[in-house]
Amino acid sequence: MIHRAVPRDVSRSRNTVSVNPAEQTDAAVAAMVATEAGELLLAVREEVGFYDSYDLGDAGDRRANVLILKRLAELRPGDAVLSEEAADDRSRVHADRVWIVDPVDGTREFSMAGHADWAVHIALWQRNGTPEGAITDAAVALPAVGEVYRTDTVQAPPPRREGPIRITASTYRPPAVLWWLREHLDVEVVRIGSAGAKAMAVVRGDVDAYIHAGGQWEWDSAAPAGVVQAAGLHASRLGGAPLIYNRLDPYLPDLLMCRTELAGPLLDTIHAAF
Repeated sequence: MIHRAVPRDVSRSRNTVSVNPAEQTDAAVAAMVATEAGELLLAVREEVGFYDSYDLGDAGDRRANVLILKRLAELRPGDAVLSEEAADDRSRVHADRVWIVDPVDGTREFSMAGHADWAVHIALWQRNGTPEGAITDAAVALPAVGEVYRTDTVQAPPPRREGPIRITASTYRPPAVLWWLREHLDVEVVRIGSAGAKAMAVVRGDVDAYIHAGGQWEWDSAAPAGVVQAAGLHASRLGGAPLIYNRLDPYLPDLLMCRTELAGPLLDTIHAAF
């Protein structure tokens, strides 16, 4: 069975207090910048309209990217940035702090009237004394429903309800492994748009797992993975390897985000397909 899910309006967050940037936590910076970019994107939707989806998508990507880069430069000067919408300065791989951002996650959904399943991703990678480093702070904003999920305040979802495993995957290019899982497990497929919207559906408990294969980049999953893991949930590659960020080549093509109790059964079933 296939259903389409719409994110619920579960929380609203807006930073309205003037604070010295040096006194703000990195998670607070991520949430504030994601919120500001989301508000700008809602205004762009109103200003440009939905007549030409390409014009709207381009305007949203460009203007949100400018805002995010400007705000990060003001709030965290000296930090490196990897953005989907900016040239990649590969000297970032030698930096100790790198912001990984997606100004509009789900440009297709952003550009379609009536769609709320698009997001803004702001994540901070830090070296933390290891070559691989880690996503230490992140925020995922779902502007159309007023939600902001951040690593320092996110909570675990409620207990899983009885029934099939509810899995979300790409609406337009569902991976072959999803159909393998349907053949071997009791699975219900739930349609949701962007990567961030899918991952936050796992955090809310609307779905049990998010699976992707077939191509993504670090900015697609960095902030969602940070929030998912902060909620005590599982995030890895489809083979079970860790998600590693700030690599020279930012291509990161597959992932599994799910409830921890389902990670073993899902990974074992996926392994059996190969």
